[in-house]
Amino acid sequence: MQVDAQIVNAFIDGAAGGNPAGVVLDADVLTTEQKLHIARQLGLSETAFVSASQSATVKLEFFTPTRQIPHCGHATIATFSLLHKLGIVGEGNFSKESVDGNLDILIAGEMVFMEQRAPQYRTLDADPGLIARIAGSLGLASGQLHADLAPTVVNTGNAFLIVALPDEQTVSSVRPDMALIETLSDELDVIGYYVYSDMTTVSGRHAGVRMFSPRFGIPEESATGTAAGPLACYLHDLGGVKDCEIIIEQGYLMQPPSPSVIKVKLIVADGRITQLMAGGTAKATRLIRLDV
Repeated sequence: MQVDAQIVNAFIDGAAGGNPAGVVLDADVLTTEQKLHIARQLGLSETAFVSASQSATVKLEFFTPTRQIPHCGHATIATFSLLHKLGIVGEGNFSKESVDGNLDILIAGEMVFMEQRAPQYRTLDADPGLIARIAGSLGLASGQLHADLAPTVVNTGNAFLIVALPDEQTVSSVRPDMALIETLSDELDVIGYYVYSDMTTVSGRHAGVRMFSPRFGIPEESATGTAAGPLACYLHDLGGVKDCEIIIEQGYLMQPPSPSVIKVKLIVADGRITQLMAGGTAKATRLIRLDV
């Protein structure tokens, strides 16, 4: 059997860059083993498989080259952007079904936004030994982390370790120890690290970031929508940023660079974030036909 996989770059910055995701339409007949096999052949950080849903617009399943995961931001944006460009969905409100339930999707012009849940925080500053291990996993000493913002686990449906650094040079110079990051990610039960500073290439944006997730077979990727939501909440609630629209750069500091931009809209009521939508634009780049 042959299967067509569309490669779609999500969270592009302008007309280029972004994070490539595989998108396989009409995946109802594929087994879990076949989906994992396709994801391995594509070799991308995530591949989305689109099936019919009884409770949402579509059902999405996400696979890295090593395992199935509950959600993926950039593959969700890629999928709905492709569905929109193919005329399968128009503009407006839609939804996706995943293994963890349903989430809202908004398509507004070329932008696609995905719902994330209200944040939950776990600050780690009470454990200096753990902080030292986190710093060491990035090739840093504890004193090189941000002086006022402690590493914090933030969960908006997926948990990430947010690590604030003082400047772009420090973010660029980190030397991740993937084995130790994987061990700590297992201990903290997070998808991976989201390491940032408030220095950006384009003025007016809020953070420049890198993401490491060896636990899920992703050494580093160029755009992570499910991590941008937690960071936006962290910046708003703990980092002194009062804007409710947060713009995050990612991929600029990778080698080779793949510039990406993610916009997060925070919904705040009575001083608390109750919901958020993370999104961006995407571009289909090529079609690959695979034997399964």
